[in-house]
Amino acid sequence: MKTLLTREQLHDGVAKMADQIAACYENRHLTIVGVLTGSLVLVADVIRLLDLPMRVGVIAASSYRGATTVPGELSVNDELMLDIRGRDVLLMDDIFDTGRTLVRVLEKMQQYEPNSLRSAVLLRKQGRQEVTAEPDFVAFDIPDEFVVGYGLDYEDMYRNLPYLAALEEADLARHAKSVGVMGS
Repeated sequence: MKTLLTREQLHDGVAKMADQIAACYENRHLTIVGVLTGSLVLVADVIRLLDLPMRVGVIAASSYRGATTVPGELSVNDELMLDIRGRDVLLMDDIFDTGRTLVRVLEKMQQYEPNSLRSAVLLRKQGRQEVTAEPDFVAFDIPDEFVVGYGLDYEDMYRNLPYLAALEEADLARHAKSVGVMGS
């Protein structure tokens, strides 16, 4: 795997984004909603950097299933989400790729009548957007590569990497072979 962002670069970029979030929400109560499962590492790191009164919850959204690097149909499940009516809400996601997930989740959340609703992402992938909307806070812009680590996965693997890496064809082949061996 090719390293795109080191542990130190991730820490610095997330800290800078947390400073921007803190400035935006200064002296306000904040509700952070993380998109499962990819944003968990980001949410954990950001909330430890914010000195704000806050609540933290999750919402489930997924468009990748199985051994694919191409998004499919989007599924959104808000059963685990906190009550956000009348609250200042920040939706946090791992990656802004086509943008369809972020837009769809924000539309779903808007139905619950928050006081304000903004979004933050760890990564914005260049050249893939299919929507005009943009996240309010972005830690990093990255090239159009399939990435893993720091919460992002391939077939539910690699989320635990403390750095961000791009999967290459050889990595996908090695992964398929190791899964085949373990599945035997």
